[in-house]
Amino acid sequence: VVPRAAAARLRRILAGEQIRVLPEWLDAAAEHGFRVPAQALPDLLERGRGDRMLRPSIARASGRRGVWLALQNTDWAYLVGAGDDPGGGPEVWETGTRNRRVAYLTMLRNTEPERARELLRETWAKEPAPDRAAFLATFEHGLSLGDEEFLEAALEDRGKDVRQIASDLLARLPGSAYGARMAARARGCLAPVARTVRGRRRTWIQVEPPHAHDEDMARDGVPFHPSGSFAPRGAGGPVGTRAAWLREILARTPLSTWTELFALPPMEIVCLPIGAAAAEPSRQGDAVSESDGRDVHIGWAKAAHAQRDGAWARALLKGGVMVDEPDALADLLSVLPAGERDAAAADLIRWVQGRSDLLRVLERVPGPWTGPLAATVVATLTASAERPTQRDDHLVTQLCRLADQRLDPAAAARLDPLVARGDAAPRAVTDMIATLRFRDEMLKELTP
Repeated sequence: VVPRAAAARLRRILAGEQIRVLPEWLDAAAEHGFRVPAQALPDLLERGRGDRMLRPSIARASGRRGVWLALQNTDWAYLVGAGDDPGGGPEVWETGTRNRRVAYLTMLRNTEPERARELLRETWAKEPAPDRAAFLATFEHGLSLGDEEFLEAALEDRGKDVRQIASDLLARLPGSAYGARMAARARGCLAPVARTVRGRRRTWIQVEPPHAHDEDMARDGVPFHPSGSFAPRGAGGPVGTRAAWLREILARTPLSTWTELFALPPMEIVCLPIGAAAAEPSRQGDAVSESDGRDVHIGWAKAAHAQRDGAWARALLKGGVMVDEPDALADLLSVLPAGERDAAAADLIRWVQGRSDLLRVLERVPGPWTGPLAATVVATLTASAERPTQRDDHLVTQLCRLADQRLDPAAAARLDPLVARGDAAPRAVTDMIATLRFRDEMLKELTP
């Protein structure tokens, strides 16, 4: 179990002191191989009843004793299935609840994916649609070409969620027939074109969004109205249906399609100018078409995130791309190696500085915020706190609400000058500094 000081702090947290740091306490304890003290488990499991986001952290830190307790009390049964322990052996698949069966299938997918697939195949036709969707989602573990036949069949399923999960998984499967179909569609939308601009021969990307939607596109997970259709663009115009189809197709196309087609590395591809097809002369010429550029880059960003492609993520984050959804770029940070994330996140924050996107982007950047990212966040907080405008007050409050849980606790010392000023520091800043110091002590207590 955890050291005595850490157990005492957990009691304080469960009593309401700095309650928002509870997930971090649980995750840090589990990371260091500690388990929640037995006497704290009932209070912790009770808290998890009303907080779904907390349940995976509880499962990781409560261990077998937590699972045993959950099996004794139906109010706590949520825990069985929230973690990696299904609370039993093969009998769970035959008689367990959906959550326990998902946990069992996930465990098998991590060790014997073929066996897990065959177990599901045996019962597939008898499972209700919500269960089929939950079980199919476990295929993200141990995904391989051996799953392709099963997933292709699931594209015809009656359940909408089942079809969506199947298409999403196939889009992440290298070498699949699904990937080849999407690549064929995508190559019909983007093509390299040699143009002479100011006397220089250059390669452009010519864009021709799909002209029509068909049943084959729908079967492969490209809906008639993709998410974002007709939503406002950053540049002011709407994202029309054809543009939304283009984004969706690119998001589902293997990124190797483009390195093969352009015979260039990702960084050089994302820097190529983008223009409309010749059929739209009003949108071509020497200038890059911003709308087409946004559609292409947002599609590539979503593909890089889904395919976990570090080279493309790095290129999109560093290539000065045109994206009207900066949070899509923020999602790419999780694809980068850990050593690159803070610097890349800091660059992204500086890019959206002063825009309403800042908080949306930061919300998608997980902690701990260290190095250049921590320095950028501290600088942003300091500059905003020194400007007594209503807009800056709101930014400081919201940013502190995020930073107190994610900022490296060592950054508290860098914020002390704000508190030491003659005029009163914003309450949000003083509260954040107190939380950072609480977290610093907490993490030291959990470090062996």
